[in-house]
Amino acid sequence: MEFYLNDEYGKFPTLVKAAISHVQFETIHPFLDGNGRTGRLLITFLICAEGLLQKPVLYLSLYFKKHRKTYYELLNRVRDDVRGWEAWVEFFLNGVIETAKEAIESTKAITDLFDADRAKITTLKRAMPGALKVFEYLQRKALVTIPKLAQALEVSQPTATGALKNLQKLGIVKEVSGKKRDKIFSYDAYLNILKQDTEPL
Repeated sequence: MEFYLNDEYGKFPTLVKAAISHVQFETIHPFLDGNGRTGRLLITFLICAEGLLQKPVLYLSLYFKKHRKTYYELLNRVRDDVRGWEAWVEFFLNGVIETAKEAIESTKAITDLFDADRAKITTLKRAMPGALKVFEYLQRKALVTIPKLAQALEVSQPTATGALKNLQKLGIVKEVSGKKRDKIFSYDAYLNILKQDTEPL
């Protein structure tokens, strides 16, 4: 498998290489735990390493979960019958197409959300610059506490608190811990898009 990954048996198309490497890794099953997760991550890492993606945004976990029965049937078939490889590669490539389309839809939903929320923030007038700074930070870290936010943005805690309160009034963030101290604020709408169908396989 190592030789194959390093093209020592010849150069194969990246997606075919990812499909075959995934099966081989799952067949070797090298770890006591975590083989499934690692095998699925291998797909994304390989696609990035070969330059097809600049960032790891393509995960086939949900596709494999939706088609669990076929997934396991095809994995087992290639182990017993060399003719099973064509069906496996076709299944895998269909998964790449479906997952890529879903990633595009999620990206569009996130872009639309950011644009709509940014438009709300522009109504704040004098408070807008501070709220925008916090909003941009929430796009990187969607769960924040006031001390960590203040430290990250190099502002005072009252300044961070004021900006969060403004975002809360606009319905962009909400307090999710229910505590009086050490409150946690969440950019829920963003997290909900990111969390869609992310239950483990």
